[in-house]
Amino acid sequence: MKGNLFMPKIFITREIPEIGINLLKEKNWEVNVGPEGIISREELLEGVKGADAILSILTEKIDKEVMSAAGPQLKIIANYAVGYDNIDMAEAKKRGIFVTNTPDVLTEAVAEHTIALLFAVAERIAEADRYTRAKKFKGWGPKLFLGADIKDKTLGIVGLGRIGSEVARRMQNGFDLKIIYYDVYRNEELEKKFNIEYKELDDLLKSADFISLHTALTPETQHLISAERLKIMKSSAYLINTSRGPIIDEKALVEALKNKTISGAALDVFENEPELTPGLTELENVVLTPHIASATKGTRDKMAEMAAQNIITALNGQTPPNLVK
Repeated sequence: MKGNLFMPKIFITREIPEIGINLLKEKNWEVNVGPEGIISREELLEGVKGADAILSILTEKIDKEVMSAAGPQLKIIANYAVGYDNIDMAEAKKRGIFVTNTPDVLTEAVAEHTIALLFAVAERIAEADRYTRAKKFKGWGPKLFLGADIKDKTLGIVGLGRIGSEVARRMQNGFDLKIIYYDVYRNEELEKKFNIEYKELDDLLKSADFISLHTALTPETQHLISAERLKIMKSSAYLINTSRGPIIDEKALVEALKNKTISGAALDVFENEPELTPGLTELENVVLTPHIASATKGTRDKMAEMAAQNIITALNGQTPPNLVK
């Protein structure tokens, strides 16, 4: 940096809330923003050229090619998400590039969406909505859209991080569910605090009436919920996923739902987004939302602000606060 001669260039891969963009523009830096819709690979490689900072969205793969296209001056990749599986972390480390994320701010929103999905699939809300809109409703009936009871059932949390523990707390305190969990790191403090029980993954899947996934996507968690594991779940069980799509073998899930191996599923994320596995949309016992668990105005504004602040700190020569280790 050479005093006022340094004019950083920031590339934001897609439109984000104005608060984040304005924070960067207020520095009188060059800020370029990609399209509101999905950015093409060609647009991404062109847009990052000469960038000192990239503010990326989880749908963009920021790999060696992108980092090379940006150039050696690239200082930081600020991901607009908690997860960062879209970024080649080894390559960023090799090049000395900061990688940051937006933790904490979306915990409540994602937990609330998870709980909404659980109730929606258990109470058959989306299915009943479609039925009513199609003018099939001819009057009340004692067996019309019988759903699953929730009170006094067992909820299995896979991944007891910020979001998983918030779901556990709310569901136990608000709805009297028994909570069991699996995580690679056992948390005895939270076990005592929330009165929850640790179980190995397969034992959890055998025991739980509802299973909610909150683990990060890693090579070890790819297809963590496989065809074999779907078979050991209760036939009355429901699977909820607001983490990452590839954690579930989606083809196996479609078969399990078709064959009533499990009772239902609710998904906010998909294995090959935005593509869906053939047959998934034809099933009535699944609720599908388009990766919107954190989509509240307040949450998305906070994410934009946090990503921008990470960039500002890094380009001012300091270590950004939300550095991914």
